[in-house]
Formats: sequence, C-alpha cells, structure tokens
Amino acid sequence: MGKKFSSKTVAETISELSKITVDRYKGIIIGQCLSAVGWVQNTVPKQKKGICELPMTDISGAGIAVGAAIAGSRPIFVIRFQSFLWLNSSPIVMHAGICKEIFGYGCPILIRAIASESADGQGPLHANNYHSIFLHVPGIFVCAPMTPTEYRMVWKYYLKNDSPVLISEHRSSYRSSIEIKNIYNNHSNSDATIFAISSARFSALELCKKNKNLKLNLINIVWLNPLNFKKKDIEVLKKSKIGLVVDASYEYCGVTESIAHKLQLLSGTPVYAMGLRNKLPGVSKNSENGTPNANEILKKIMSLIKKN
Repeated sequence: MGKKFSSKTVAETISELSKITVDRYKGIIIGQCLSAVGWVQNTVPKQKKGICELPMTDISGAGIAVGAAIAGSRPIFVIRFQSFLWLNSSPIVMHAGICKEIFGYGCPILIRAIASESADGQGPLHANNYHSIFLHVPGIFVCAPMTPTEYRMVWKYYLKNDSPVLISEHRSSYRSSIEIKNIYNNHSNSDATIFAISSARFSALELCKKNKNLKLNLINIVWLNPLNFKKKDIEVLKKSKIGLVVDASYEYCGVTESIAHKLQLLSGTPVYAMGLRNKLPGVSKNSENGTPNANEILKKIMSLIKKN
C-alpha cells in the first residue's frame, strides 16, 4: 500500500549524488566531522577529493560554503544537527537567499540540515527539526525528501539552478529504501486526509497500513517552499470529514499550522495541525518529545472527527 522499494537506501543515494556533484559539477562537501563517526552515517562518499573538513567552530561553515558558491563551486554544506541552523543562518538568509534578486548573481549552495528524534538521546538541543523558520525567508527553496527518488529529484533541481536549496533531512530515513506514494481512498467520502511531512510520513504510512476502520487518504509533502498541491489532493480533502497536517517540527507557529490554514481556505474542510508538543525534549524516556507516532495520529483523528 502506497510504497515500493528502491535498489539503494537513502544514505547510499545521498552519498552517490554527493560524489557525482564533486566529480562532475565542481562540487565540494563542507562540514564538521565528515570523515569521522561513520562518514555522517554513510551519507558522505569515502574519498579525499572534494572533502573540506571544518574546525569545530559551529558558526563559520555557512560563510565558507556561501563564499565557495559565489566563487563558482557547487558546495554541499552538511549540518549534522538542525540546532546548528540557528548559528549558521545569517550567511544563508542574508546573502545566499537575497543575492540573486539584489545583486543579479546566484548562490547555488545545497544545505543538508539533519534532524534527529529525541528518542535518539540527543537531549533538548539536537533533537529538534527547525525547517519552519526558513519558510519565512524569500529566495531559499526548502524541501524534506524521505526517499531515494525524492533525493534524486531535489538534487537534479539543485544542479540545474543557481538558488540555495535547504534539505531538511531526518536520520530516520537513512536506512530506508521504500518509495512512499500518495494514497487516495476510492470511497466518495473519507474520514480524514493526512498531509504528512518529514519523518511523520513513516508514522502516517504505518497508520494507513494497519488501519481497519477509518477511510484515510495520505498526501506526502516534499517541497515546503514552493508549496503546491495537485487538484486531486484538494478534491479528496473536500470529500473528507477533516484534514490533518503532521510534521516532525514544533506545532506552535510552525509549518503545520501554516499549511493547515492554506488547505482549509482551498477546500472549505476543517484542517488541523499536529507536530511536536511545545516543550523541550529531555534525555530520558519519560521526557521525549518526538515525531507523532501512528497511534498518536489515530487518537488525534478520532478526537477531531468526534468534535466535528
């Protein structure tokens, strides 16, 4: 249901695409600890060519990567935890995102910002997903691919254009080789249409597979900016009792609430948001604050249907 398998995992695909960029497109991979601790979970090609190891400054990498792009390279800037986006955002937002419109030249930088679950023991700093803040900024394309084919699509766009692309990665996808497809319910009326982003797509797919009672549609969102929906997506939403946007980022003032508002205006159907609770995760089991799982999504849908 809604999936097929690729010959490579997501991690293998990222490594392969990175090598192609280095070998054929003047690419350079920039980041900290690239060759240590498993080559960023085997997403970085194991070679010396095109690898630029940075010192542990946490804040200088973005400026170096932006400079490399302006000088004619195709930099792949690896941010091992999305919490470091806060420290690296200024060169990306204040130059890479605006230089084409203001100065007339592009800044083709590919940013790999890696999110983690709180269940991985990353604690309150490194266990979060922060792609929402970059959707507010013009000039930066933001996406959250979770399958090998989606990575190839995003990479192809990057290599053909000169705008900065921020990939919101999630570690939970690296070992996966499945291709997650949209699921459109064949019934004239559905109980809910789920719009899933990032690691929440795995949870939503699990729910659709094991669900026996509800009529569910699943729409996968890869590109967050630009954000576009197919005519069929809106049609099935109109025939649903409710819509639910689920993501691995914070729910409050995040992308889930923004997309839910837009979908509700387009369809006239009540659409709700679901993401991380508005609290910091800790390092213990009892203090986790992770991506909503299948059971949590089911409970949310049941309560919303009852409410409406």
